[in-house]
Amino acid sequence: MNKFIKDFLDYLKDERAYSDDTIASYKYDLEIYFSYLFEEGILMDQVDIKVATAFLAKEQLRGVSKRSCVRRRASINHFYKYLIKKDLVKDNPFALLDRMKVESKLPQVLFEEQVTLLFKRNQERKDFLMLRDEAILETLFFSGIRAEELIKINLQDLNLRRDTILVNGKGHKDRSVVISQDCHKTIEEYIKNIRPILLNKSKIPSPALFLNNQGNRLTTRGLEYILRKIEEKTGVDLDLHPHKLRHSFATNLLSHDVSLLEIQKLLGHTSLNATQIYTHVSEESLKQTYMDSHPRAKKVNK
Repeated sequence: MNKFIKDFLDYLKDERAYSDDTIASYKYDLEIYFSYLFEEGILMDQVDIKVATAFLAKEQLRGVSKRSCVRRRASINHFYKYLIKKDLVKDNPFALLDRMKVESKLPQVLFEEQVTLLFKRNQERKDFLMLRDEAILETLFFSGIRAEELIKINLQDLNLRRDTILVNGKGHKDRSVVISQDCHKTIEEYIKNIRPILLNKSKIPSPALFLNNQGNRLTTRGLEYILRKIEEKTGVDLDLHPHKLRHSFATNLLSHDVSLLEIQKLLGHTSLNATQIYTHVSEESLKQTYMDSHPRAKKVNK
């Protein structure tokens, strides 16, 4: 990794408080870009709009999706803005490109029946980690928090008397989220019966609420691994991901007439625009339900 990229990634982490996953995406895009410059024998001060256009064209020719190319352009554009701010370059060639349009992709969600089945099958498990996994599932679904927020929860962030959790979100902003009574009881049982056993496996005591099988704080990758194992152990194939449970939380609230402003606050969105996508998701869910259930919704072959 060259010094320019390293300094930029440090800036994203230390000054902009970007998540590890976002920083990893920037790193990936920038390394691909600099590999292109190296292969073509182009120096940084030789990059102009023709070079920028040629790079994105080559990416599309080698099969990179339009959505990924849009992200590449945004990553590199941000990188050049940083370089200009630091007086390392004078111009941003990627700022001159026309913005590439890409169709918006609606987030995937789980239907209520799928969530019910998932919890039912998980509660039927007999292995030691069932209760921890149930607490994770319920916290994600009943609070709508992000993966990064869940793994940062400490015991002191719980207020079970009020059924709330203090979470640290994007930009290191704290907010209080509400959990259900069932989630409250599951977390309480996990803390009493399972967490102490996990904690004893680690040499260093952790304040984290959720621990891995070695007694250490979860990572985002570790959380994704746990969700995959839940699918294996329950036999319920839903392509589980923390964000899918977050999206399902928001869509479920909207279908029960909770206002967008309230959902915005619960999700920790800074802009209502980010929350409005769930109105489209809800419409698609209704449409799918109609197509699946109405006796005359589907065409009949004659």
